Amino acid sequence: MRVATFNLLHGLATADGRVEVERLRDAVRTLDADILGLQEVDRDQERSHGVDQTAVAAEAMGAVAHRFVPTIDGTPGGQWRATADDVAPGRPAYGIALLSRHPVKDWRVVRLPALRVRSPIRTHDRRLVLVKDEPRVAVAAVVELPSGPLTVATTHLSFVPGWSTVQLRRLVAVLRTLPGPQLLTGDLNIAGPLPRLLAPWQRLVIEKTFPVADPKVQLDHVLGLGDLPAPTAAAAPRLPLSDHRAAYVDLEL
Repeated sequence: MRVATFNLLHGLATADGRVEVERLRDAVRTLDADILGLQEVDRDQERSHGVDQTAVAAEAMGAVAHRFVPTIDGTPGGQWRATADDVAPGRPAYGIALLSRHPVKDWRVVRLPALRVRSPIRTHDRRLVLVKDEPRVAVAAVVELPSGPLTVATTHLSFVPGWSTVQLRRLVAVLRTLPGPQLLTGDLNIAGPLPRLLAPWQRLVIEKTFPVADPKVQLDHVLGLGDLPAPTAAAAPRLPLSDHRAAYVDLEL
C-alpha cells in the first residue's frame, strides 16, 4: 500500500508558469498512491480552469472515497475570507484533500488555531514583507483495510516558524482520540527531523522535498504512529507540476 503527500501549488508548473489539468492527472497516475494527501488544492478557480482538482485526482487514481476541505472562500493572493464550513459550488475555494482507494469509515475535520497578526517573510529578491497567514485545517479518515482500521490525516501547516509547531501539537492531540495505528501526511512547513522531535511519530520518508528542482529541505512528511505494516520503500519523486516534490512510503499489508 502506497501512502503519499503532494503540495500541488494549485497545479502550477514552475518550469513554464502554466496550469494544465492533464499534468495533474499524469502526476497522480505516476504517483500511483492508494491513499493520497493533497495541499494547495483549487476548486472552481479561474487560475486552474475552474476544475475541481480533488475530483480530477480521485478519477485519476481510482479513489473510492475522497474529501476536499476548503480553508478559504476566494483566491489566495487575491480577495478571500476564512471559512469554517464548505464553500458553495461555483464559488472559488482553496484548501486540502484526502483521497483513498480503500473505503473510509469515518471523517474528521480539525480546524487549527490561526495566527492573528501579520508575519514577516523574505521574498525571492530578499525583501522582508508582512503577510497575513491563511487559515489552516487538517482532515483525517479512518480507512478500512483488510487488516483493520487505519487513521490517515493530511494537513498544510503555517509558514510562520513556531506557529506551525503549535498547530502540529493541536492536531496530534486530536488524532489521539482516533483509532490507531495512524499516519500523518502533509506539508508541515517544519524541516527534516523536527516533527519527530515534537511528537512521538516514526519518520517514514527521509528525503528533501523543497524546492522542486534542487531540494534543500524536507517540508513534506509521512509520519507513522503505532503498530504499522513494515515500510518497504520510500521516495520523493519530482512530478510535472508544483514547487514541491511529492513524498511517499510503501507499506507491506
